[in-house]
Amino acid sequence: MLLQLAAVTLAILLVLAYVALIIFSPKPPTPTPSESTYLTTSSPTKAQQLPELVSTPATVELSVVVPAYNERKRLGIMLNEAVDYLEGLDLEDQSSGKLRALPRGVERGSYEVLIVDDGSKDGTAQVALELAKELEEKWKKDGRRLRGEIRVVTLVRNRGKGGSVKHGVLHSAGHRILFVDADGASHFPDLALLQTEMDELEGSSSKTDSTEEWKGAHGVIVGSRAHMVKTEAVVKRSFLRNLLMRLFHTYLYILGIRTIRDTQCGFKLHSRPSAAHIYPHMHSPSWIFDCELLLLAGLSGIPTREVGIQWHEVDGSKVDLVKDSVKMAIDLLVIRGNYWMGRWSKPGWVGPKGPGMLASGLNGAARRLSSGKKEGKDE
Repeated sequence: MLLQLAAVTLAILLVLAYVALIIFSPKPPTPTPSESTYLTTSSPTKAQQLPELVSTPATVELSVVVPAYNERKRLGIMLNEAVDYLEGLDLEDQSSGKLRALPRGVERGSYEVLIVDDGSKDGTAQVALELAKELEEKWKKDGRRLRGEIRVVTLVRNRGKGGSVKHGVLHSAGHRILFVDADGASHFPDLALLQTEMDELEGSSSKTDSTEEWKGAHGVIVGSRAHMVKTEAVVKRSFLRNLLMRLFHTYLYILGIRTIRDTQCGFKLHSRPSAAHIYPHMHSPSWIFDCELLLLAGLSGIPTREVGIQWHEVDGSKVDLVKDSVKMAIDLLVIRGNYWMGRWSKPGWVGPKGPGMLASGLNGAARRLSSGKKEGKDE
């Protein structure tokens, strides 16, 4: 009798859990034709069609995806730092031994900055085009044209950070794809550290012919602030903020995300094949989308590495500490529950040999975080 009662209770709980998942799961956005187009300084009124990540090959070396919601006041600092760094790269630098291998048709040093205006109310898209024009004029005075292009995409309705990053990545043209927060908190030149890790994963050091056919190596490199835990930037935070941070990390560990110490830093680099493998399966539109990205990378056997970067606090954060922490906890449970119960499909396995090799791509994270302290100053 007790066993029957326990079985009935368990069945009811499972049904209730399933119903709760349906209620709390995010609904896919309704796309509009304009959201698949972009504007540039050379075509500020006539929209051009965006490429499709899954079905088209890379046409530039790097895509920089910038989710932007009401960011007219903060976008300029990040954009100037990013373009100055990308334009200042020495394309003939062979200090590492060999030039990075690229697919056929991709010009070395080419890039796009894809600013995804997430339904802003403050004219972010127009400001982005104005900033792009200023940057073009700045480099024109030095007798140069930009190697890359700043593209502005406008979403009709706000999708959340996860939704806007997903949209940008799925329409990226880059051989490698970086997403970076619009606030400029991450030190953009530390992209070099992430690129070095990706080179190691892709085995670029063994390639000498930059025109050879690219076979599509996998990898996700995570910029991290974990090495800053004992620095002034973190110690001076409020007790509540640091407590919530520790509770969140414990919660992530319980739900199976255990290899990356800083999941939320807005500075992540993907190989194109990895982005094409993961992003079509992603659902979370909220701040927690980073965790879904890393969860799916792990379930796919895609190697993930964590690299310490420079980072500093920037005023104007839109995060409500307590409210968003609770929402993120619920969202993460919903994500985990949907994959556990099979409501959401998982991407296939692309790692070596089988799931038993999952940890192989995650070795050395602590060593790389430690090296991040030496290679950059904590701000």
